[in-house]
Amino acid sequence: MFCVSALKKYPPLETNASASASTERTIELDHVQPQAFYGTQNRYFNLIRSYFPKLKITARGEQLKVHGDPGEILLFEQRLESLLEHFHRHNSLSEVAVERIMLGTGPAEVRPAEHILYGINGQSIKARTPNQKKLVEAVETHDMVFAVGPAGTGKTYTAVALAVRALKEKSVRRIVLTRPAVEAGENLGFLPGDLKEKLDPYLQPLYDALRDMIPPERLASYLENGTIQIAPLAFMRGRTLDQAFVILDEAQNTTPAQMKMFLTRMGQSAKFVITGDRTQVDLPRQQRSGLGEANHILNGIEGIAFIELDERDVIRHRLVRLIAAAYDRSDATAPEAGLHSRKS
Repeated sequence: MFCVSALKKYPPLETNASASASTERTIELDHVQPQAFYGTQNRYFNLIRSYFPKLKITARGEQLKVHGDPGEILLFEQRLESLLEHFHRHNSLSEVAVERIMLGTGPAEVRPAEHILYGINGQSIKARTPNQKKLVEAVETHDMVFAVGPAGTGKTYTAVALAVRALKEKSVRRIVLTRPAVEAGENLGFLPGDLKEKLDPYLQPLYDALRDMIPPERLASYLENGTIQIAPLAFMRGRTLDQAFVILDEAQNTTPAQMKMFLTRMGQSAKFVITGDRTQVDLPRQQRSGLGEANHILNGIEGIAFIELDERDVIRHRLVRLIAAAYDRSDATAPEAGLHSRKS
């Protein structure tokens, strides 16, 4: 069940003793961008006020002051909380939504089965292929899911969307995103900057996905207070990850020892999703990939699901699907196809 904790109500500032007493309340709207919530030229705010003509409602940034009959104020707070719930779920408002919520009928929401959550500007983020839908279903019914497939099949993006949804629904307290800092032909020691600046390029795909789903100010707050943590795989050692949605991306670049270390970080109330592409291994040529070994060792264990995606799930440019298929054919006939492939 979706829960809103953004509504802070302060005690009455002034109260009259008569039967028709009036009260003033101050309400803080946490994690809300006033311009988006109030609308261009305050059109949503003015619409809200029009449904409560007996109340004096003023706004200054994230703070609302309401003055009038206590019963009317209570009803206003209830409607406002529903409006905030809608705003946080969709990351946007509309005049239709405001009108329905203020009337108490609620916004009409038609959610297709493949819908995951609403991103920036109310865009619906959804599972767009049959195998992506299988991935969503697997995460809902299993605590650990491996999603394996070529580039462009939406493995990471779908997993991040499911993590953000879990955070919004309060089923987890934090999101942990990690990937091994291994890339073809590159070495951290030769990159400029401090450790964070060296690692950020490797983690950029995770930041990109989050920016599609969470407003900038709230995302910055989540990153600052640790609600969302993005770190290289080496930083997972010694930790117990509980009450968290944890994603290991680019898992094909883990060694068997690193994969075992990561999988054994799982706490009692955690959800783990491991994504990877067997055709893009960047480890030294003689080093086995931890992803393939995990598939062999763990397959069949109750509570762990393995979802395979293929070129039919590619949702990038149409040429990406053809390129992936061509490389698959080439790898199948290459002399050392059984060891592992490398990115060019």
